[in-house]
Amino acid sequence: MGVDDDGVSALTTRPGVDMTDATSAPWRQPAPPRGLLGRLLSLPRFLYRLRLGFLLGHRFLVLVHEGRRTGRRHETPLEVVRYDPPTREAVVAAGWGRKTQWLHNVEAGLAREVWIGRDRYVPTHRVLDRDEAAAVLDQYERRSGLPKALVRAVLSRLLGWRYDGSPEARRRAVEQLPLLGFRPAD
Repeated sequence: MGVDDDGVSALTTRPGVDMTDATSAPWRQPAPPRGLLGRLLSLPRFLYRLRLGFLLGHRFLVLVHEGRRTGRRHETPLEVVRYDPPTREAVVAAGWGRKTQWLHNVEAGLAREVWIGRDRYVPTHRVLDRDEAAAVLDQYERRSGLPKALVRAVLSRLLGWRYDGSPEARRRAVEQLPLLGFRPAD
């Protein structure tokens, strides 16, 4: 494990290097992916633009928001970690933590629209408190349909430390990665 100029442990993905556990100091969070992986993660946006978002069900949404400084329109695909049909609330995680640009735009009141399934609406949002967010993350791990090892590996990569699924790790994770609920404003 290396340490960079500001004294923070740098994330390494070299085989055989053990990442810190949930009780250790956090590592530097990685930057959002670019290149081929970034394009693959953008696929839901293109399906929604083609009016084929219903193929994704309620697994992904596209958040349409305005840039704080540029005023430019952005369409950000996000994985839904919980969907509640009666309220139409979709809960998503800010995967890049407090540095997530779309999160700053939403907090500035610049969320313009949510596309999910066959539905499009002007959203209102709320930030889940730590206990509710931890419960949502626990449910997601159990019900996502993905192997727990894969979910934990992805979370470990996003968090920059080894996520083991323990209650302590879950609480730490939701403090680092805020969960937001979007529902229709009306």
